[in-house]
Amino acid sequence: MSASEITASRPVTAHGARWRIKDIIGSSIGNLIEWYDWFAYSAFALYFAAVFFPKGDRTVQLLNAAAVFAVGFLMRPIGSWLMGLYADRAGRRAALVLSMTIMALGSLTIAITPGFSSIGFFAPLLLLLARVAQGLSLGAEYATVATYLSEMAGKERRGLVASFQYVTLVMGQFAALALLVLLQNVLTAGQLMAWGWRVPFLIGSFGAAGAYWLRRGIEESHIFENARRRASPVDTWKLMAQHPREVLVVLGLTMGGTLGFTTFSTYMQHFLANTSGFSKDAATGITAAAMVVFMLAQPLMGWLSDKVGRRPLLIAFGVLATVFTVPLLTAIGNAGNAVTAFVLVAAALLIESTYSAISGLYKAELFPTEIRALGVGLPYAIAVSVVGGTAEFVALSLKHAGHESWFYWYVTGFMVLALMTAVLMRDTQAHSRITES
Repeated sequence: MSASEITASRPVTAHGARWRIKDIIGSSIGNLIEWYDWFAYSAFALYFAAVFFPKGDRTVQLLNAAAVFAVGFLMRPIGSWLMGLYADRAGRRAALVLSMTIMALGSLTIAITPGFSSIGFFAPLLLLLARVAQGLSLGAEYATVATYLSEMAGKERRGLVASFQYVTLVMGQFAALALLVLLQNVLTAGQLMAWGWRVPFLIGSFGAAGAYWLRRGIEESHIFENARRRASPVDTWKLMAQHPREVLVVLGLTMGGTLGFTTFSTYMQHFLANTSGFSKDAATGITAAAMVVFMLAQPLMGWLSDKVGRRPLLIAFGVLATVFTVPLLTAIGNAGNAVTAFVLVAAALLIESTYSAISGLYKAELFPTEIRALGVGLPYAIAVSVVGGTAEFVALSLKHAGHESWFYWYVTGFMVLALMTAVLMRDTQAHSRITES
């Protein structure tokens, strides 16, 4: 009997439960590294924007860095498409290993690329190519981890287990921010601008290499193995076409969810520095502290979804985000001290947690096993690329044009869309397509 057959037939004994925990941890640590590498770009953009682009206005340099950031997001649908097909045919583990390899190469490229003053326009070109690789990798990562965790978790704790996707996602972002705080205290501003910003990308590339070997040791999803043995070859796109409602649900909810997360996490550091008037160090500290609160809320919301269902949490997210986005952004922009800013950002992220904790799970529960990774990843990545990936660029462009408050209403509009989608959808917990047999 092969290792995959042993995994598929393994009863959920204490030993089997421990084995599942090992596999869940193995996939989640890789997810942490992937997202650390991705967020390191945003966390250190304040320092390396001037290295890769010609001298000029600070906001324009940040706009250039944000544009490259957006290109990485635009590559995510392609990564989700290619790796979704791969994960649904070759397996979840194979896709997880490949995505980690691509991310390691992207991070290493950023770490060793000379600046604009040394190689001219080859510098932003190589930065762009590295970000393309990271976008392809992350497009694969979200869908495959969401699918793997949802399939490896037992039915009664699926929300709790699936919430660790965002726990490790946030830990990745927090690790990037924590390293920034450390380097800000160890190095001078000049050293950070000259070479210190390269440190996190070197760490990320070596971390990805370690996670690669870790993922090679995890077991394949037993649900996937069972489905592969039972099923005859299927036309993937024909099967996807049979689920238009599910695709629209993913698109509608993700547009609001990803825009909220991007606004109050990755963009918030720049917002606090450029709009609220805090120093770079203070902006980083406020964002990091609020992200800790957000991270701790994930298991609680995941557990709650196992008790009350997925739909009530998603409706709560839509209502609260629609009502409070404009007031919160306005108040943060006018915050007079760090404590006030922290409380406001943390409140916004607590609202976001009612979506994020189950964002991968409700998508996985919508689709059958044969197209689950593609169904989770492709519509999600399209929504993230179009809305989430351009959030910083839209916000900075409106600020540059003197209409920053328009961005607050822009975010609110997508929250209304998410609310409408949540109201119209069925509860995926009660109608889940994830089967144990």
